[in-house]
Amino acid sequence: MFIPGKFKGKKALVIGAGKSGAAAANLLAARGFEVLLTDAKPKQRLKDRLKILNKKIEVETGGHTNRVLACGFAVKSPGLSRSSPIIAKLKKNRTPIFSEIETALAFAGTGELLAVTGTNGKTTTAVLLNKIMERSLRARGAKSRLCGNVGIPAAEIVMKTGARDTIVMEVSSYQLEDSSFLRPRTACVLNVTPDHLEHHGTMRGYIKAKAAIFRFQKKGDACVFNADDARCRKMAAACPSKVLFFSSSGTGGALSAWIEKRTKAGKRGSGKLVFKYNGKTTAIEPPGLPGLHNLENAMCAGLMALTRGASPADLRKTFSAFKGVEHRIEPAGKKGGMTFINDSKATNVDSTLVALKALADGRKNIWLILGGLDKGSPYAPLIPYLKNSVRTVLAIGAAAEKIKKELCSSVRVVGAGTMAKALAAALAEGAKGDRVLLSPACASFDQFKDFEDRGRKFKELVKQLRLNPTYGLR
Repeated sequence: MFIPGKFKGKKALVIGAGKSGAAAANLLAARGFEVLLTDAKPKQRLKDRLKILNKKIEVETGGHTNRVLACGFAVKSPGLSRSSPIIAKLKKNRTPIFSEIETALAFAGTGELLAVTGTNGKTTTAVLLNKIMERSLRARGAKSRLCGNVGIPAAEIVMKTGARDTIVMEVSSYQLEDSSFLRPRTACVLNVTPDHLEHHGTMRGYIKAKAAIFRFQKKGDACVFNADDARCRKMAAACPSKVLFFSSSGTGGALSAWIEKRTKAGKRGSGKLVFKYNGKTTAIEPPGLPGLHNLENAMCAGLMALTRGASPADLRKTFSAFKGVEHRIEPAGKKGGMTFINDSKATNVDSTLVALKALADGRKNIWLILGGLDKGSPYAPLIPYLKNSVRTVLAIGAAAEKIKKELCSSVRVVGAGTMAKALAAALAEGAKGDRVLLSPACASFDQFKDFEDRGRKFKELVKQLRLNPTYGLR
């Protein structure tokens, strides 16, 4: 557990000059610590990030020298492997190592933390939860601040939080794995499917990292789980706080949120989301977003908000106004009678499955752009949905050959190489009414900075598209 007073007068080491690392370094410098920021990348690649650093911060680039051993504690970049040489060196030196989020929270003006994790749906749930809490807290003269894996480092927002404010944080398995102590007042685990196995090594290691979100909770806290996910149910059995379940199937024992499917007369119901909390049951119209997964996200966000004092009216008003999140099954325009959809946040196979399920309408008219940096999971689980909905898979990036090998016997797969070529080819060969879906099932780092960069490039390319028959696939 990071306690600032315990390290008073000691030099801080921040490993990694990414967004969260730079924010952590600035925060520690602002709070009076001497700081050394170290990064293995050359200075030229970091120049934009280094411009925003406090001038008092020492910086070393291009590698990690023995200067790191003179520091009293370290803050680790979430993307850095725990088996990396610098981490091994610090452990041998018995240097305490903390995550950016737990370091930042030690300086927060509030202990009111709501934390969201899961394999898929984290960002949509966190953004929706934050909007509910903003509405709820506004009436109480307080604020809700969103941070974490959504792209806003916790270290950027903690100095702005007051005692009555709330912090809503999206937390990845990497961040959880690095945290020695984290206690959300309300947490959630949306779902758990194989992901980041190249980092965690095994599914067991991945689940252990996810479980850290509730490990230090107390009886007065709460954690929301997906009753339809067997791994979530197993995790819930070990949770020390109050457990609440949501379910899209309406099964799984005692539920606090479910989908209203039928009326008492046996007719089709309204499809509203039903919340049962503190002895009160309320049915609320869900946000107008595609897919069953978004109903699950809304149930989870709504339950979490109810545990922290939000009213059903806060949920109802926020749901009606919510339009979704960038890069999540996001409309990206139309060209030549074809519709383009940006789902760049689909960085694993299960996320792509979610998109294909959400867009399934009985037509086989999807051109699926698949590929990027492979994450070690098979693509075979996509096959039933590819057969039903996908005309052609356009494989791009480093994973293209693996995708072609695993899927070509079930669906037409073409190696397009780049996103630009994939888009142009789909437009040239596609028909009016077809849909072009970027849902890569891979990480983005082979060709893009991150999934956000990939999604924005996709939207830019869609705007630039011109119908050109010479781009037909060979």
